[in-house]
Amino acid sequence: MSDPIELADRYVAVWNEPDADARRAAVGDLWARDGRHILQPPGEVVKAADDLGLTTVFEARGHAELTRRVRLAHEEFVAPGEYTFRRRDDVARLRDAVKFSWEMVSADGEVAGVGTEFLLLDADGRIVADYQFIEG
Repeated sequence: MSDPIELADRYVAVWNEPDADARRAAVGDLWARDGRHILQPPGEVVKAADDLGLTTVFEARGHAELTRRVRLAHEEFVAPGEYTFRRRDDVARLRDAVKFSWEMVSADGEVAGVGTEFLLLDADGRIVADYQFIEG
């Protein structure tokens, strides 16, 4: 099993990585082949779905979808030079679960967003489930 701080640092780094090939390789190193990234939907999406009697699932599964998810987030937030992501100092591990928070920081150093990751790992230390909660 890998060190949880090192895992959290590698996780955050993949979202900041400018090189597409390096991002793809990092996704393969971090997530299990059928690993999942499940994003907590925004409140307005949950309400709209509930009004229609539907559920909301924001999920990327497998390396191809995960690579696309990371690429799109990088293109939206990091590539324009507006933001970078950094880990907070709250990494915790309990058996095969790791949780930590991160910040999205603007170019002038202001925190523009905060989130928490809850990762479930396989026996090799790769992510099988990544639950992402956006907190602000």
